[in-house]
Amino acid sequence: MKTLKTLHGKITLPTFFPDGTKAVVKGVDSTDLVNAGVEGLVINTYHLLVNSLGEKMEKFGGVHNFMNWPNPVITDSGGFQVMSLVHDHPGMGKIDDNGITFKWDPSTSSTPLTTSSLRISGQKVVLTPEKSIELQLKLDTDIAIVLDDCTRPDQASKDQEKSVERTIAWAKRSKDEFEKLVKTKRPLLFAVVQGGNNKKLRKKCAEALIEIGFDGYCYGGFPVDNKGKFMTGILEYVAKLLPDDKPKYALGIGRPENIIACAKMGYGIFDCVIPTREARHGKLYIWKGKSHGSIYIKSGKFAADSNPISQLCDCLTCKNYSRGYIHHLFKIGDTLSVRLATIHNLRFYSQLMERLK
Repeated sequence: MKTLKTLHGKITLPTFFPDGTKAVVKGVDSTDLVNAGVEGLVINTYHLLVNSLGEKMEKFGGVHNFMNWPNPVITDSGGFQVMSLVHDHPGMGKIDDNGITFKWDPSTSSTPLTTSSLRISGQKVVLTPEKSIELQLKLDTDIAIVLDDCTRPDQASKDQEKSVERTIAWAKRSKDEFEKLVKTKRPLLFAVVQGGNNKKLRKKCAEALIEIGFDGYCYGGFPVDNKGKFMTGILEYVAKLLPDDKPKYALGIGRPENIIACAKMGYGIFDCVIPTREARHGKLYIWKGKSHGSIYIKSGKFAADSNPISQLCDCLTCKNYSRGYIHHLFKIGDTLSVRLATIHNLRFYSQLMERLK
């Protein structure tokens, strides 16, 4: 599959969507993103909820108008936070067949939680498959993701089995709610395959989701095992389970070498915080002919370097500024360093997608 039509334009595959977690990619604006070749953004539903932004965006007519973003948006369901906030830290919430209860920490939000998309009980918020879909549609999403029970690969077998059962049940409930709420404007709806490192469970999950029927399918769960090894085998196995006439989305996969490997498996959509987070810390990606590498621009060896970050990059930063100047900006702590570094890394990723295409 080479292209994907959405409400806000066509996506050419493979593509990389940076994370605009709270309706912003830190340090850059929508013009910077467009000029860097970014085709779309991923917005995190959970973080919008705890910052009381859902209703505000609805009043603006959706996230596109709110942040002046013309291109497609994927809204994450909040499923990843099941793993990072609940499975990893049981004291921060609980999961049952109805949905997820997050214990709300007032330090994460300066305003009370008032959105109608959550049930409020003291300092707890309850997110169900139906409520996740409701909010994503209010945001004017292009691709909605159904709520899933996300796990790490090393969790116990009984946890993985329960995760798959919930993921399938929640996918069915999500689709039912989606069909009930969608009127004239119809975004795409993607489901998430769970099952950890267990091929039998992955197969069970994939087959059940395909039977329900979705516009696309995602590889879910943490893609790295407890020893830090990228799980190439299980990713390839899941890719083969999924229909080739539907887009395959490798959730959260963002290291260049891993994207290259997954694109060969058939995955066409990628997202991650890696290029923007590492830009803010001074790690900049560069081309070395047909291969790639990186430099740490804060290193003193770049203080008097008059070359651009990369001779093979056509971004605003490389066309106008030297390594020495970017090093200077980081050294004095000026916020322009974040903008120029982020623009460069995002352009590297869009160039990576162009090469893969």
